[in-house]
Amino acid sequence: MVSSGRMEGPSARAMRRDPYEVLCVPMDSSDQEIKSAYRKLALKYHPDKNASNPDASELFKEVAYSYSILSDPEKRRQYDTAGFEALENEGMDMEIDLSNLGTVNTMFAALFSKLGVPIKTTVSPTVLEDAMNGTVTVRPLPVGTSATGKVDKQCAHFFGVTISEEQAQSGIVVRVTSPAQSKFKLLHFEQEVNGGYGLALLEDSQKTGKMTSAGMYFLHFQVYRMDSTVNALAMAKDPEAAFFKRLEGLQPCEVSALKPGTHIFAVYGDNFFKPASYIIEAMCAKSYKNTTERLKEIESKILAKRNDLRQFESEYRKALARFQEVTNRYTQEREAVDDMLRERDNIHCSFTTERSMVNPVGTGGSSSSRYTTEHSIHESPENGSVDGRDKSGKKKWFSLNFNRSDKEA
Repeated sequence: MVSSGRMEGPSARAMRRDPYEVLCVPMDSSDQEIKSAYRKLALKYHPDKNASNPDASELFKEVAYSYSILSDPEKRRQYDTAGFEALENEGMDMEIDLSNLGTVNTMFAALFSKLGVPIKTTVSPTVLEDAMNGTVTVRPLPVGTSATGKVDKQCAHFFGVTISEEQAQSGIVVRVTSPAQSKFKLLHFEQEVNGGYGLALLEDSQKTGKMTSAGMYFLHFQVYRMDSTVNALAMAKDPEAAFFKRLEGLQPCEVSALKPGTHIFAVYGDNFFKPASYIIEAMCAKSYKNTTERLKEIESKILAKRNDLRQFESEYRKALARFQEVTNRYTQEREAVDDMLRERDNIHCSFTTERSMVNPVGTGGSSSSRYTTEHSIHESPENGSVDGRDKSGKKKWFSLNFNRSDKEA
C-alpha cells in the first residue's frame, strides 16, 4: 500500500489518508464502484446537511480530494505507483461546490473565471440527492429533436431520451449548446436499483467559437473529452511548456455505448450569478455516418499526436538546453573579441609623437620640453633652423617706439 504524506492547503488534514481508505473501496475497484462510493459519502458529509457537525466539512473535502484522484485514470495510476509525491509533482487541483460558497467567494470565483482561469465546480448535492431519490421532473426528448430552456444556477433540467435497438446499434449523440455563452454542465444519469438516478458522466461546457457547448458521444468506439484545466495549470507553471501539455487534457469517456431504453440526461446551470440558457439535442448517428467516421479518425490522429509530442518535448528540451549553451557562449565570445580589439586600439594609440602634448602637467616636465623644442627651432640656427642668416637688421613692427615725447621732438 502506498504511504500517506502531508496534505497541502489550509483546510487540509495534518496527514492525508489513503484515497481507497477514505472512499471505503478496495484498490481493484471499478470506476463505477468508486463513483457510487463517492456519491454516497458526498451526500453524507455535505456541510449543508451537517450544520451541527464541525467535522463534516473536512470529511467532505477529504472525500472530494480522494475522488479527484481515483476518478482520473492517469492520477490513479500515478498514485498507485508512487503515492502522493507523484501527484504533488503534477500539481493537484481541487473542485469547488458553488452552493457552499459565500457571496464574496463566489464573486472572486466569477472574476477568475471571467479572466480565463479555470474554476472546476461540482454539482450541487441537492440536485444529486433529488436524482438519487427519483424526485426530479423528467421531460421527454425524442431522438431527432431539440429543446430550449433556461436553468437557474446550481439547478438542473432533466430529460429522458428513449432509444430503440436499431438506434442503440447505430450510436447516439446528445449535445448542448449556448449561443449566450452560458456556463453549464451536461450530466448523464444511470438507473439505480432503488428507482433513482446516479450520476454516471459529466461534461463541462467549453467555449467553441461564439458559443459554449458540451456533448456526449455513444458511438461504440472510444471517444475522448478535453479537460482544459490541465493546459491552464501547465501554462501557469511554465508558459513555454503549455503547448506540450495541450493534449494531455484528453481523457477517455467512461461510457462508449448505450443500451435500448430510456436514458436520463440533465443540463446543470453552472453560472455564478445568473441562469444558463441552452439548446439540447438528441441525435442518432445513423444520419451522420460520414461525420462519425471523421470523428473516429481524428480521435486516432490526436492520440498519435499526443504520443509524438511527448517524445518531441524531450528532444526539444535537449535542443533548447544546447541552444542556451551556445547562446551564452556567443555572448561571451563577442565580449572577449570586443575587449581584445579595444585593447589593440589603445596600444596603437600609444605610438605617437604627441604623447608629451597630451600628457598632463607634472608627469614628466612636458611643458618645459615643449618650450625648449620651440625655442631651439626659432633661435638656434646651429641646431637645424631652416634659415641660419641673421635677421636682426630687419625692422619689426613690434620694435617701433611710439613714445609721445619722441614725436614732439
